[in-house]
Amino acid sequence: MNQTYYALKTNEMILDNPGKRYVLKIRDLPQEDRPREKLLKHGPAALSVSELLSVILNTGTKKEGVAELSARIIKDYGGTSLMSQKNPAVLADTFNIPVVKAAQIVACSELGRRFFQKNDLAVPVIRTAREVFDYVRDMQSLGKEHLRGIYLNTHCKVIHDEVISIGTVDASIIHPREVFKPAVEYSAAGLILVHNHPSGDLRPSENDVEITEKIFQAGKLLGIDLIDHVIVTKNGFSSIPFRN
Repeated sequence: MNQTYYALKTNEMILDNPGKRYVLKIRDLPQEDRPREKLLKHGPAALSVSELLSVILNTGTKKEGVAELSARIIKDYGGTSLMSQKNPAVLADTFNIPVVKAAQIVACSELGRRFFQKNDLAVPVIRTAREVFDYVRDMQSLGKEHLRGIYLNTHCKVIHDEVISIGTVDASIIHPREVFKPAVEYSAAGLILVHNHPSGDLRPSENDVEITEKIFQAGKLLGIDLIDHVIVTKNGFSSIPFRN
């Protein structure tokens, strides 16, 4: 398939007992299998993403142990999407977790993002819809629709990546200011919108087309290009056509 290149103008663990579902807690694990002990003994590479999150959160809530809480967050949100969230209140509300724990996640994510951005060689360059799809593969298996903004400089390098909303992508709900605020903050030359279709259908809905056109027109006024709006599913991707 020919690629069109962009151009810029300027382990959850469960034991099933008869009649009862029992979720293993950290204290149920052997000492050497607990996330913190594994980290100390084997280093961070030996831990899964949910185990690393368990180390960050340290404790669970009254309703969930830290292992179950961490596994649920990663399953529902996705690793990269979680790292992209900058608002603790949104995270706390989405997952019904204390805002203090949400703030821990956001703070750790911001640290990683800042260290990552200092290494210019590690900054992704995105020039095609295929490269968008490769960059956001963590969105393929998400159970809810996520609208995500990828913000680029004039060399098509990613300078910021943020989850804009979770839930049905609805043009009556998504406001251009939510999309372009990070673009202005990070002095982006252009942006790519991405959202997933859990249904697996790559065809854009009327809302998809409407919001794409609305964002494109707003970008023209601000001088910030909407480069593409990509739909991703488990099996592929497609771009929503608009007047660019």
